[in-house]
Amino acid sequence: MIEQILQERKRTHGDARVQMHIAQSLKEITYPYRLNLTSVQKESIDMILHKIARILAGDPNHKDHWVDIAGYANLPIKEMEGEL
Repeated sequence: MIEQILQERKRTHGDARVQMHIAQSLKEITYPYRLNLTSVQKESIDMILHKIARILAGDPNHKDHWVDIAGYANLPIKEMEGEL
């Protein structure tokens, strides 16, 4: 069961080591520019970059990656509007 899930994730998310390397590289670029961000903004950026890494390492046509990015991009807006 777990092996089946891991194989499916590899197909949609790419090789884990490659995806993690891309994600960490993207996140490291942003760290010096985060001084005035809220925790919600920081985490949203981290998750968006994580999803971008999955797109680059895995299946760019996997709809969930794009839907997740849109969701994470909306969290700081909800925070600013007092809805979070």
